[in-house]
Amino acid sequence: MARYRCAIVGCGPRAGWHARAYELITRGELVACCDLDAERMETFADDFGLTPYADAAEMIAKEKPDLVHIVTLPTARVELMRTVSDGGVPACIVEKPIACEVKDWKKLCELEARTSTRFAVGKQFRWHVHLTRCREALRSGRLGKLLFLDFSAGMNISGQGTHIIDWAMSLNEDAPVVRVFGAASGVDMSAHHHPAPDTTVGQLLFANGVYGPWNNGYTAPRVGDESTTYQHCRVAAHAERGRTLWEEFGRWEIVSPDGVEGGEASPAEWEEGNHAAQVGLTNAMFDWLEEDARPAGTNLEAALHQWNVVLGLYASALSRRPVDIPFDPPDDLFERLCDALRGR
Repeated sequence: MARYRCAIVGCGPRAGWHARAYELITRGELVACCDLDAERMETFADDFGLTPYADAAEMIAKEKPDLVHIVTLPTARVELMRTVSDGGVPACIVEKPIACEVKDWKKLCELEARTSTRFAVGKQFRWHVHLTRCREALRSGRLGKLLFLDFSAGMNISGQGTHIIDWAMSLNEDAPVVRVFGAASGVDMSAHHHPAPDTTVGQLLFANGVYGPWNNGYTAPRVGDESTTYQHCRVAAHAERGRTLWEEFGRWEIVSPDGVEGGEASPAEWEEGNHAAQVGLTNAMFDWLEEDARPAGTNLEAALHQWNVVLGLYASALSRRPVDIPFDPPDDLFERLCDALRGR
C-alpha cells in the first residue's frame, strides 16, 4: 500500500486535530510542520515527532510532501496555497473558510484554473458517521425524492455557515446552487478573523429544484448548549416519505416508512466523531491521489462555488433582490454591505 509523506503549515489548536488523525491513518505519515511562531512550532514538533520549519517553501523543497495541511488564519491562505502549488505538492487540505471577501476568492479561482495540486477544504464533517448515515438513507431511495433542506448555525456565515452549506449539498447529490435571496444584519463580526455580518438568512434554490433556508447567527435555531454560539449547527432534509436530521453537537435522526432510528451524541462521542471525520477527509485525499477521477467532496472547485453563494447572498442583501449563481461580484462588495448595515 502506498505511503504518503505529509506536512502541516500552522501549528495552532486546530492543527492538532489534523495531526491526531494520523493515529488512525495507514497510508500517510506526518513528517514536518511549519509556523512563524518559533515557540509554538517547536512545541508542536516535539508533541508529534516532526521536523520543524519556519518557512513553508523551504519545508516543501526539503521534505517533498505528497500532502500539505494549511491550518492558518484565512488571510494567509492564498499565498500559502500558491506556495504549495508552485512547489509541485500533489495534494493539499486547506482550513475553511476558503476566502474572506471577493478579492481572495477571485485569486483562488485563478489558481484553481491553472494548478495541478489537488486542493480540498477542511469541511471534515462530510465524513461524519451520522451525517453519512443520513446521506445514505436519502440516496437509497427509501425516503423518496428530496424536496426541502433546512440548515443553520449559531456562528456567522464565514465561521460555520461554510460548513453547513457543504453538509446540505452533500445530502442533495452536490447539486449546485442557482439562486439565492438573502438578508443580513450587524457588523460587530466584520473585522473578526472570520469576517461576516453578524446574522445572515438566505433562501437557496438548487439546480435540481430543491429549496432550502440557510440561517447563520443569533436568529438560528438553538440546539446543543444554549450558552454557546458554536453548538447550534444542524441540517435537516425533508423527502417524500421521510426526513433526516443531524445536529453536530446533539441528535441525529432518520424517519422512514420502516420506522425511526437515531440517537444523541455525548461530548466524548462528539470528539470521537470529529476525529473520525478528520481521518475520513485525509483518506479521501489519498483516494484522490490514487485515482484522479475521485476528487474529495470538499474539493476547491466546490468550495469556491459555495463561497460564490455567500457573495451572492451579500449582493442580494444589498439589492433586496434574488441573485443568480454563478455571480460575478464587485471587488468592494463586502465593504459596501458593511457600510449599508451601518446605515451609511
